[in-house]
This record gives sequence, structure tokens and C-alpha cells, in this order.
Amino acid sequence: MQQRCASQVIKKRISYTLIGGLVLLFLMVGIPTLLLAQEATAEATSELNSGDTAWMITATALVLFMTIPGLALFYGGLVRVQNVLSVLMQCFALTGIITILWVICGYSLAFSTAGMEAGKITFGSFVGGLDKIFLTGVNVDSLSGTIPETVFLAFQLTFAIITPALIAGAFAERMKFSAMLIFSILWSIIVYAPLCHMAWSGDGSLFGDIIGALDFAGGTVVHINAGIAALIAAILVGKRIGYQTTAMPPHSLTLTVVGASMLWVGWFGFNAGSELAADGTAGMALLVTQVSTATAAITWMFIEWLKHGKPSVLGIVTGAVAGLVAITPASGTAGPMGALIIGFLSGAICFWGATTLKSKLGYDDSLDAFGVHGIGGIVGAILTGICADAALGGAGLDVSMGKQVWAQLLSIIFTLVWSGVLSFIILKIVDAIVGLRVEGDDEMMGLDLSQHNERGYNL
Repeated sequence: MQQRCASQVIKKRISYTLIGGLVLLFLMVGIPTLLLAQEATAEATSELNSGDTAWMITATALVLFMTIPGLALFYGGLVRVQNVLSVLMQCFALTGIITILWVICGYSLAFSTAGMEAGKITFGSFVGGLDKIFLTGVNVDSLSGTIPETVFLAFQLTFAIITPALIAGAFAERMKFSAMLIFSILWSIIVYAPLCHMAWSGDGSLFGDIIGALDFAGGTVVHINAGIAALIAAILVGKRIGYQTTAMPPHSLTLTVVGASMLWVGWFGFNAGSELAADGTAGMALLVTQVSTATAAITWMFIEWLKHGKPSVLGIVTGAVAGLVAITPASGTAGPMGALIIGFLSGAICFWGATTLKSKLGYDDSLDAFGVHGIGGIVGAILTGICADAALGGAGLDVSMGKQVWAQLLSIIFTLVWSGVLSFIILKIVDAIVGLRVEGDDEMMGLDLSQHNERGYNL
């Protein structure tokens, strides 16, 4: 017992030292940069548009609303009663810590265009530079297109927040809070920021410019990225105690429905906001988001009704999330007909992924982060190359449908390998430092008490 306690104390000290070292490193690198930085002198190529700015401020609030309280309540209702606070805490803590990371280096790694060259693969095609660490050069007059750069980086920050929070659904009820934090910090810097750069940093970016893949609002960057990381995490952390022998029903489907409803509403900011302007494309993105979500929800409901004899509340809200996920990469290029197709197929395929596939492979993805976000993201990314075609009411393609689908597949494969391999390595490092999983007694007690010394329910 004494050896166990001593070992835990040593691991905690190592983890605190690691976090402190990371913070110190950023300060050592960032402060001199801030002191030496000169004010940006480049002339703005666009003028500030108050309508676009007002919409993007609203969209930013909507996307943040998706994580706290939306995802927190959605996930919180799905876990058992002794773990509800742990899920809420994870979402809330990630909102804070990713914000700090984004200011320190995340935004620079994701959106600095230093070293990029249109049509050519360079180091800058994979990751941004450090010229914007600590938001160097960003001030009230800085523009990104027709909106303030401060609004643009805050909008992108909300994407960086929700992505690691999605992963938490896979290892809910059994991962240490300290391990979750360290993993999320490293993953956001090493995995998320570069992938965001590859997709959305403009001319010279690997996905958008070199491969030519379409990802309007985060099919690869957010959902496939988080989904494959969630699967790796679920496998490495292992199954919950009693997973195969004990029923583990959600403790409050009421909270889950409330959270899912918030996600549905907030997703309009997620997709329509990704146009970065208040225009017709944003309006169409909003419409197809609604159509796909409704179609996927009803598809899941009817499949479940036919298979089990009764439709469930859990099923219809999960189907809705699947539709939201799948339309995300296509929301800027698909039309209403494409949205119907994407909604129907995502509802059906994600139902299979969250039930049949998970059962056959035997992994414990607690809240179906991979089954919904990973599989839904793949379905949506592939269908983006089809539904963007003008014949289906889409915005039109610059290449043939076959070439576009191939580009989509390349971006999917790259994302799966990039995120899967790096997530595995990061999880192994975290496991060696602090251990990934709580002790068996702590898991049985519940993470609310064992990790936070609090209860989210009354005895």
C-alpha cells in the first residue's frame, strides 16, 4: 500500500513538472518574441464588414455553446450517475486550457502562413510557423478577410475546444483527469493544430491546395480526427469494469436530449459560420445542416423501430448528431438534395457503426465517439465529393466527380494515419508518465468522488 501511494505521488509530481515545463518553455520562447515583435505593417486587402462581423461574433458564441453546455450535457446524461460531474468537468476544463494554448501557440501553428507557397509542398504545407505565438501582431485593427482577426481566431478557437472534448466520450468513466489533461494538451498541439493548418490555411495547404479536398467546416479536422483518436484511446485505456456483463444505461436521457438540442442549434454557427461571411453560402449551409440533421434523426428512428419494435429517444438524438457530423464537410458545397442523401446514409451507416460494428470488434467506445464522429465524418467527407456536383444541386466542381472523390479519400486516409499514429504515441507517453486509467476501486466508486471529491447526485 505504501509503495502504491509513493508511486502515485511520484507520478503526480512528474505530471505537474511536465505541465510546468511546457508552460515555462512557451514563456521562454514567446516573451522574447513579444518584446521584439513590431506592429504589423501589411496593408489590409479587404475592408471591415459590420454585417459579416456581427454574424461571426454570433457564430462564435453558438459554437462555444456547443461545448458548454451542449456537449457537456449530452455526454453527462449518457454516463452513469456516479460519473456525471467528471464529464462536465472535462468539458469545462478543456474549454479553459485549450483557450490558453490557442493564445500561446495553437493559433500560430494552425494559421500562420509563413513558408507556404501556392501549388508546392513545403514544410509550411503541414504546420504553421511561430510568428503569431502569444498572438503577436494581432490587434484591434487586424483583419482576416472582412472580419477582425480577433473574431476569426476566437471562432477557430471554439473548434479547437470542442474537438478534444469529443474524444472524451470514448474513455468516459475510466480515465484519470490528469491523464486527460496532459493528453489533450499534447494532442491539440501535435495533432489538431497541424491538421487544421493542412486543411484551412489557404494557398500551399496540403489538403485544400495540394490534394484539392473539400472540408468546409471540419469533416477531417474535427470529426475524423477526433473519431480515430477516440477509438485508439478506447482500446488503449481498456473496457470499463463489467462492460460485458453489466448493463450501463444512461443516467439521464433528459439531460442528453437537452444537450443534443443545444448541439443542433449551435451547429448552425459551426457550419454557416465557416463561410466567414453573412452571405448566400452561409444561408445554404444553414439550410442543408437542418435538412441533413432531420433526415438522419428520422432514418435512425425508423431503423431502430423496425429492428427493435420501438423507437427510442436515445436513438433519435444520436441520429441527429450523426447527421450534423456528416453534413459538416459538405455544408458549403451541397444543396438540399445532397443534404437528404447525406442525412439518410449517415443515419443508416452510423447506426451500424454504433451497434453492429462496435459489438463485433468488441471495443468499449463509451459514448460512441468513433461510431458517430469517426464514421459519420468519413461518410460525410466522401459524400462531399459527390453532393457538391451541380447535377445534385451542389455548388459545382472544378474537377470530375471521380477526381474529387479520390481527393476526399486521400484526405481521409491521411487524417486516419496522422491522428491514429500520433494519438497512439501520445497516449503511450501519458501512460508512462501518470498512467491512463484510474484504479479499479476508484472506477467502481465513480470518477466524481475519486477524481474530484464531489457528488453530482443525492443519495
